[in-house]
Amino acid sequence: MIRRLYDWVLSWAETPWGRPALFILAFAEASFFPIPPDVLLIALALGARRRAMQTAAICLAGSLAGGLFGYLIGYEFWDLAGQRLVELYHGEAVMQTIREWADRYGFWGVFAAALTPIPYKVFTISAGLFRFDLPLFMLASVLGRGLRFFVVAGLIQAFGEAITAFIDRWFNWLALAFTILLVGGFLLIKLI
Repeated sequence: MIRRLYDWVLSWAETPWGRPALFILAFAEASFFPIPPDVLLIALALGARRRAMQTAAICLAGSLAGGLFGYLIGYEFWDLAGQRLVELYHGEAVMQTIREWADRYGFWGVFAAALTPIPYKVFTISAGLFRFDLPLFMLASVLGRGLRFFVVAGLIQAFGEAITAFIDRWFNWLALAFTILLVGGFLLIKLI
C-alpha cells in the first residue's frame, strides 16, 4: 500500500497540478500523511531545475501550514486524534526523545527534531501536546524544514540527475549527520 501511495505521489509531477499537489502533500505529511514531500519535490525540481528554489519554497510553506495543524492536533485534539496518529506511526518512543531534546537543548533540540528523519508529523503533534513555545516551534520548523528542502532543491539545481540517486538513497543518514555536526558545533561553541 505504501508503494502505491509513493507512486501516486510521484504521478503528480507529470501533471500541471504538481506544485499545488506538493503544497497539499507537504501540509498533509506534517500532520498525518505517511509519504514525505521530498519525493515530489525531487521530481518537480528535476523537471524544472531553474525553478527548484521556488518549488522548495512551496514545499516549505505547505509543511509549515501542516506543522501548525499538527501542533493544533496535539494541543487541542490529542485524545480525539493525536494519540491515534502517533500510535499509527509507532511514535511513542520518538515523542519521549523529542521532549528530552527540547528539555535538554531548548531551541536546538526542537530544531534538530525538525531537521532529522524523525517523522515530522510526530514532532508537530508532540510540540502541541508538550506545549512548546509556538514562535520557537515555528522558527525551528522554518529553519529545519527549510534547510532540508532548500538543500535538496539546491543540489538538484546544481547537479541535476546525477545527485538524485545519491539523495534518495542516503537522505536520512545525511540529515542525521548534518544535525549531529550542527548541534555538536553549537555545543562546542557553548563550552568554549
